[in-house]
Amino acid sequence: MQKELVEYIAKSIADDPDSVSVTETEDEGGAKLELRVTEGDLGRVIGKGGRIARSIRTVMSAAVNETGKRYSLDILD
Repeated sequence: MQKELVEYIAKSIADDPDSVSVTETEDEGGAKLELRVTEGDLGRVIGKGGRIARSIRTVMSAAVNETGKRYSLDILD
């Protein structure tokens, strides 16, 4: 569910939504999501001062409270 949520939000923000991809990996601490966007969309997804990235993480944490699983988000180009 988290993967689809992050992908939906990023595609809504990005100029090139077809280039957005999210991969999920598991480790002992929880799950790690890697959001990949084009270099041109990196600034749009992170936002001024990291506001949009922080907002995406806030939405993720609200959704995580229902499952109890821990997630981290890395934004890459």
